Amino acid sequence: MEEHIVRILSIKDVTHNVRSYQISKPAGYRFEPGQATEVSINKSNWKDERRPFTFTSLNEWPHLEFTIKSYTDHPGVTNELRTLIPGDELIIRDVWGAIAYKGEGYFIAGGAGITPFIAILRQLKKDNKINSNQLYFSNKTSSDIILHDELDKILGSNAHYIVTNENNVQFAKKYIDKEFLVSEIEDFKKPFYVCGPDKMISDITRILTELGADPDSVVFEK
Repeated sequence: MEEHIVRILSIKDVTHNVRSYQISKPAGYRFEPGQATEVSINKSNWKDERRPFTFTSLNEWPHLEFTIKSYTDHPGVTNELRTLIPGDELIIRDVWGAIAYKGEGYFIAGGAGITPFIAILRQLKKDNKINSNQLYFSNKTSSDIILHDELDKILGSNAHYIVTNENNVQFAKKYIDKEFLVSEIEDFKKPFYVCGPDKMISDITRILTELGADPDSVVFEK
């Protein structure tokens, strides 16, 4: 597996526990929107601690970008990333990933599971092909919503937000379950893109199949 040492160019806060990392881009390095790579921190005791992160940049950008949620409850990679500053180095590797755009449909994301969809939606917006794609984005609270303003600009009224642990008149306090999907989805023959916690993916994939979705049209990270 090929490795590239890349430098952090800048870091931006996205939410209270999510940051975007802009990093240098190796010559000729390309990916498809929705794909990821294994990343590690270029420090002696962290080099072998690899974690998968999705690119949230577009290929045409002069730099790469990752949008990463930090888990500070244990001393892991994402917690260590929060200590880094511009000029520090990461190691990235070959690209991979099963989430690819197959046509207009429904994007269903839970928390940081939005990240594979960010580059896809950005690319569709750039190409004027956003059409009638719908996003259903579930988070615990409104403060957890990643890139809320940008998603609104991309999707307009087709961006739907759900919160599970907060009473907020702006958003529905629900879970994305069978009842919710029956009430919201108009065409179960369209592609579905699902990403989030493992249980959420398995539950929603099962429900969608029960409701008539073609299993081959349900796209999720395998």
